[in-house]
Amino acid sequence: MDGSTGPPGTSGRRARVRAWPAAGRDRLAVERAELEALERGVRLRAVFLVLMGIILAIAASNVLAGTVGLFRETRARPLTAAEQARYIQDDIARRWHTWPADMIFPTEVRYLGLGRAQQYARRVGLAPETSCGAGLDAPVGSVLAEHGCRTLLRATYTDQTSTFVFTVGIAVLPDEERRIAATGQLAVDDRVGVRPVAFRGTASESFGAAQRQRNGWVAAGPYLVFSTAGYADGRTRQAIPPEEILHSELWPTAQSITGHIARALGDEPSAVPQCTQGNVC
Repeated sequence: MDGSTGPPGTSGRRARVRAWPAAGRDRLAVERAELEALERGVRLRAVFLVLMGIILAIAASNVLAGTVGLFRETRARPLTAAEQARYIQDDIARRWHTWPADMIFPTEVRYLGLGRAQQYARRVGLAPETSCGAGLDAPVGSVLAEHGCRTLLRATYTDQTSTFVFTVGIAVLPDEERRIAATGQLAVDDRVGVRPVAFRGTASESFGAAQRQRNGWVAAGPYLVFSTAGYADGRTRQAIPPEEILHSELWPTAQSITGHIARALGDEPSAVPQCTQGNVC
């Protein structure tokens, strides 16, 4: 016996197993589907890469165009006459708050006295900043307020002999155009103007509204520079004969001080840029 345990009648050779035809077809279908999916993925990837290339090219061209435009816009070039004029206007208009007090109201102001002798008025005090309505007489303050007066700066001076007292007031308008419009509406009246500011312990301590002899103003850019003048001994306007005022140094000295302060505020800057970036184009 050969030890086979198969059933009787079977040979000792193992029978072959035939593959089912359907299994082969399924495998081919799967492989075909996988190939189609792969090809579709390749096509989609190619489309994606083309689209990304187009987008990147457009973005790069936009960045390049913007860079070129920015370079053209920011590179140094000569200022036009209008731009230089605007620079001057802006510089003058900023001075009331960019300059220190001693530049706006110098501690000493030179003027010419009798015989054209050089003398110096001395500042005795600086008043706190106030509104135009509070620091000017009502007929003047109301007109300036209508035209947007921003603020009023004041300081008080005495002449070299401490005989005369002067309060100078700087009214700040938004721009020169509004200042011109405002001055066109101011009445010609030397009894009204800036309200005086007295400082205790100085020659100005008796200087009040009743002591004002004359009032006036001068224009400079967006500024109206007011002045009022009186005597340090406290004499009122009614106490001084008109002919004495006409022949006194009081008002010429006041005009000289006011003119000096106004010219400094309204003068063109010593250096005006020639180019958009300094003086090198």
